[in-house]
Amino acid sequence: MEPFVFFGGKGGVGKTTVSCAYALKCARAGLDTLVVSTDPAHSTTDVFDQQFDDEPRRVEGIDRLYAMEIDPDEEVTRHLNEIRSDLSSQVSASMVNEINRQIEMAHQTPGAYESALFDRFIDVMQSADEYDRVVFDTAPTGGTLRLLGLPEFLEGWIDRLVHKRKQSIDLFEKAAIGNLEPRRVMDGDPVLQRLQDRKEFFEYAGQTLKNEAAFFLVFNPDQLSVNETKRAIEGMTDRNLSVRGLVANKLTPEPDPEENGRGARFLRDRVETETDRLEQVRSGFSVPLVAEIKTRTAEVRGDVLEDVAAELAIDP
Repeated sequence: MEPFVFFGGKGGVGKTTVSCAYALKCARAGLDTLVVSTDPAHSTTDVFDQQFDDEPRRVEGIDRLYAMEIDPDEEVTRHLNEIRSDLSSQVSASMVNEINRQIEMAHQTPGAYESALFDRFIDVMQSADEYDRVVFDTAPTGGTLRLLGLPEFLEGWIDRLVHKRKQSIDLFEKAAIGNLEPRRVMDGDPVLQRLQDRKEFFEYAGQTLKNEAAFFLVFNPDQLSVNETKRAIEGMTDRNLSVRGLVANKLTPEPDPEENGRGARFLRDRVETETDRLEQVRSGFSVPLVAEIKTRTAEVRGDVLEDVAAELAIDP
């Protein structure tokens, strides 16, 4: 298995339960494992009944297992403040106020969340040498796909920015004549250096996601979730990212044969519908089912989490 494992899916399907269970399975197999929540719900704290933040912390009572929770709102603020700092050191004092105004507006712009979150989890991947496995409990499918699509898009965008910057510097140098000494500013230009650093960052991200990451999608046995999963598989295929397996979660348990009350009849009807949805996935999807997890009456933590981990047919 690749060192980085992602669990995605529609909101509410149980990604946190499955990702924590798989992380536990890896730790039980002797792997130093970090589970990273990028979901705003921060359910990892609930699963392990322990508070986590954006720095890895050992999960109490479980050897080799660590967890962290990334707060998207805090990441957006941190990300934009870094941009503010970089730009403010490279422009005139008269431009600083305008930069601050634009940065404040950027907090609400589409893409700020994805960009900040993407930077953070790539940072985690780059600094994960002490772990054998890093398991990401990602945000719902749409946001995840936008994140995974960033490297290819941004590499081309940065190439165009570098080209424009070089053109601008070249024109500036050619204009520095007459009573002025010709100025060579191409070498050591901080903007060009910043762009080059970002290009290398996205190149690393793109190569790592394609070559060192495995992707699994979690879904519930209802038509909306199945349809969303199909679109996610197609979207990831378009980005040259293959989905390794599917996890069917929250399946309805079948009542005992002798039960025939109203509740039992409802459960049998529900099981029949879910069976049809699972067959739709088995016959119509190219990605295999690696687990079928029934709904538990108890909260998924402790021994129940161990049971769920045992049901995941994913070799750690």
